[in-house]
Amino acid sequence: MSNDPVDLSTALASFDALWSPRIVTRVNDYDVRIAKVGGEHLWHVHDHTDEFFLVLDGELHIGLREPTGERTVRLPRGAVFTVPRGTEHKPYAPTGAAILLFEPTGTPTVGDRHDEIPDHVDATTGHALGT
Repeated sequence: MSNDPVDLSTALASFDALWSPRIVTRVNDYDVRIAKVGGEHLWHVHDHTDEFFLVLDGELHIGLREPTGERTVRLPRGAVFTVPRGTEHKPYAPTGAAILLFEPTGTPTVGDRHDEIPDHVDATTGHALGT
C-alpha cells in the first residue's frame, strides 16, 4: 500500500471489470475498496461483519431479506448504507454505478454464505489497485 493520496476518479478509470473491487487503502484492519457494478450481484450473507456502501456515481439498489420480510433500499450518488452482519442481501445496479466499500481485510465479496456464484461476479477479497 502506498502512503500517497489516491484520486478515486483516476483509480476507477484504471479498470473495467464489474463486481471486482480494488483496494485503494487500508485503515487499521479494514480495506477501503472501490468497484464498478452493473446488473445483479448475488444473495449472500456476511456472518461476522457489517458491510458499508457509499455510492460514488450512479445508483445502487440493495435487496434485503430481514425478519420482517424483503425490502429494497435505493442509494443514489452520495448515499451511504450499512448492511448489518447476518443480513442476507443482494446488491444490484440496473444502470451501473461506482461504489466504495469499507470492510475488514480478507472479507470475501460473496460473504460467508451465498447463492451459486454467476460468471460475472468476482469472488475475491479485493484486488490491489492497478491489477
